[in-house]
Amino acid sequence: MKLFFVAAFLAVAAAVPSSYKPEYKAPSSPAPNYPAPKYPTTSYPAPAYPAPAYPAPAYPAPAYNKDNKYADITITSQSDERNLDGSTQWSYAQSDYTTREESQVQKKMQGVTYDSYGKESYGEVLGNTNKGSSYWVSPEGQKFTLTWAADEAGFQPKGDHLPVAPVHEYELPVAPVHEYELPVAPVHIPFNGKGYKIY
Repeated sequence: MKLFFVAAFLAVAAAVPSSYKPEYKAPSSPAPNYPAPKYPTTSYPAPAYPAPAYPAPAYPAPAYNKDNKYADITITSQSDERNLDGSTQWSYAQSDYTTREESQVQKKMQGVTYDSYGKESYGEVLGNTNKGSSYWVSPEGQKFTLTWAADEAGFQPKGDHLPVAPVHEYELPVAPVHEYELPVAPVHIPFNGKGYKIY
């Protein structure tokens, strides 16, 4: 009898319409494949700038002194000789008649030397000696010649235009002679207390 009721209940439950909605399933469609858009390349013309026009600089013409007779001086000859022993010799000449020549050699001479400890001593050293000459004409037309030598005696220039120390010629003063007799010291004769001389 119980089975009959259970079967009847199930039959009534199956006959009643259900309010349950089935789950929605989206249709499976393939993803669309769109071609990439093609945009035309933009082409801009290169800008045309006018070339800048700068005015040429106007430099004033050099004004030379009217007394300068040799405004454009050039080298007419020159020489330069350097030797392995340390000696040198060089010279040059210009279009304004200026010339110069100079030579240098090494020479043993007496001088001050220092050892590795800084101790000073006087002995033979190797030094440079120099000699030369120069000639030029001044703007006034005056000609000058200078010669010189430089060695252990110092710098020794010679030239007619160099000042010369004046020469003083005079007699040395003579000390006056005093002729007189030297004073004589007085003689003291001692006495004893009784009036007798003591000899």
